[in-house]
Amino acid sequence: MEKLDLTDAEWRERLTPTQYHVLREAGTERAFSGALNDNKADGLYLCAACENPLFDSDDKYDSGSGWPSFTQPIGPDAVTDHADNSHGMRRVETRCARCDSHLGHVFPDGPPPTGLRYCMNSVSLDFRPRSDD
Repeated sequence: MEKLDLTDAEWRERLTPTQYHVLREAGTERAFSGALNDNKADGLYLCAACENPLFDSDDKYDSGSGWPSFTQPIGPDAVTDHADNSHGMRRVETRCARCDSHLGHVFPDGPPPTGLRYCMNSVSLDFRPRSDD
């Protein structure tokens, strides 16, 4: 996969102000405010910044947290995890492996089979319905 490395000005031109805040400044949208939180359609979730495929709808579940949650990424090279000790908490931040944009956090309190909860900001994702081809 080819990495995408843009200047700050290019990111600001490409993203909405809300997307820029979340994806490039590691912001967090309000719980239950995202358009994709309740999405139950069949398809793929892509990085809103670079269209890298991240999650499959088959791995999405309702965690009750107010953010789209997944048991696993679409593949081993879709996301990267990083220690996040901000705000007085110890968490694991999840970023897009292609463009290094902040997506959300992963927690060890998810359902089987992984026991993980990839808790993503809705604004950091684009949804593409699976084609019927």
